Amino acid sequence: MYDVIVIGARCAGSPTAMLFAQQGYRVLLLEKAKFPQDTLSSHYLHQPGVALLAKWGLLDKLREAGCRPINHESYQGPEVRLDGFSLPVDGQRTTYAPRRFVLDPILAAGAVAAGVEFREGCAVNDLVFEDDRVVGVRYTEPDGSEATERARLVVGADGMRSLVARKAGAPKVIEHARMTCVYYSYWSGVPSSFELYERPGRWVAALPTNDDLTLIMTYFPQDEYNEVRKAAEPAYLEAVRTTAPDLFERMRAGTRVEQMYGTGHQENYFRKAYGPGWVLVGDAVHHKDSITARGITDAFVQAQALTGYVGERLHDDAALKAALRRYENDLGNNALSLYQGVLNVAELKPEGRTEMLKKLVGHQDLIDRYFSTTSGAISLDDFYNADLLTVLDQ
Repeated sequence: MYDVIVIGARCAGSPTAMLFAQQGYRVLLLEKAKFPQDTLSSHYLHQPGVALLAKWGLLDKLREAGCRPINHESYQGPEVRLDGFSLPVDGQRTTYAPRRFVLDPILAAGAVAAGVEFREGCAVNDLVFEDDRVVGVRYTEPDGSEATERARLVVGADGMRSLVARKAGAPKVIEHARMTCVYYSYWSGVPSSFELYERPGRWVAALPTNDDLTLIMTYFPQDEYNEVRKAAEPAYLEAVRTTAPDLFERMRAGTRVEQMYGTGHQENYFRKAYGPGWVLVGDAVHHKDSITARGITDAFVQAQALTGYVGERLHDDAALKAALRRYENDLGNNALSLYQGVLNVAELKPEGRTEMLKKLVGHQDLIDRYFSTTSGAISLDDFYNADLLTVLDQ
């Protein structure tokens, strides 16, 4: 019997498993894929995520993998351009946008180094219940045989379509309609910092990643998905041409080196976070539109929070329940404002926001603080300070 079984070994599961193992627990980590394997992702790590990688001793591994550093952010909307960067978190200001076939194996290796038992190619089929409490999992091993393992706590880090959430009956407690669809690919010969471009109905992002490639993403309203998907590449190129002409010229001088990737299935929700013997983390508990690239960073923050709240309380029923309740409350208190901010951007209606942003031009400290609200380095309440209100009243 294990203390903890974690299902899913990507950016939520591996850190959760690692941190539980570092607390002395016996941890089993199950992953249906075999690493390295790519997955749909916006890649970007905000400053709080980089700070946690440094705290966990994994940041140097990411740098050694050839991920290009990012030290500048620009936003260009209707009649306004901002240049700056988020404030640091725990001394970390430089950020990165690693490919997932680079990042996820680094995270899994960190878990193994902490003492986690990691099994790849294992597809979890069901949860094991006793007296309405989850006590384990059933899964298929790589050779096709069936296996059952038991644990005090089962962690669902298995994404938006979480089996743990479905089998445990975790309802969505907050939910909003899908707002955008996204298509992207990777380009060589296209120099870029972290660049964001917006006009009504369109959003374009460019950022450097591994192997001297640049990730270029385009966002469209959800109600255009069925049309865009029929001719994704022309729609993608036209979105860049009409939203980010300078970037489009750089693309013309470069080369697209991979296929088009995309999805119209970007759900927006919070699920019930825990129940008897189970808890959810990462996209399993909370998913939102990828337009502000919050997913990886939020998964790291949740892993740190969950394992911190549980601490030494795993084998005390009342204490564990209280810890999981604090974790759930923490999600509501800290993630809800960021969630609403993402939905505001995903409306692809910049008109109201850009009127405020125009007034920030010439005030570098306020520009950096604005970018810090997206990164999570400061809260929206902290952003709206006396200096900002003075500028906005002018």
